[in-house]
Amino acid sequence: MKSAEPTRLRVSVVYLRPDLAFERTLLLPAPATLREAIEASEVRHQVPELAGAELEVGVFSQRRTLADLLHDGDRVEIYRPLTIDPKEARRLRVAVRRRRREGRAAAA
Repeated sequence: MKSAEPTRLRVSVVYLRPDLAFERTLLLPAPATLREAIEASEVRHQVPELAGAELEVGVFSQRRTLADLLHDGDRVEIYRPLTIDPKEARRLRVAVRRRRREGRAAAA
């Protein structure tokens, strides 16, 4: 026997940055989209930088579109834009390590 689809979905909406952790658990009527969950969470009102922004979103670390349907228990994640190119960040880390190594070698 096939289980019935839930009439309400329990989902959470999260947005993180170094100084803020926004998480809201919601009960939404099924079917619901990521866009509807974000609107119901009111995260755009609580976090000013999201107010007019085009959002990059996902569910459990998997990129999704705002039109995708949710499942009971999903965690909607709003992603921040990268502040630095990953390749540039790696170059900077390598340069710091080299300077540390050279400093230790000179002190020895």
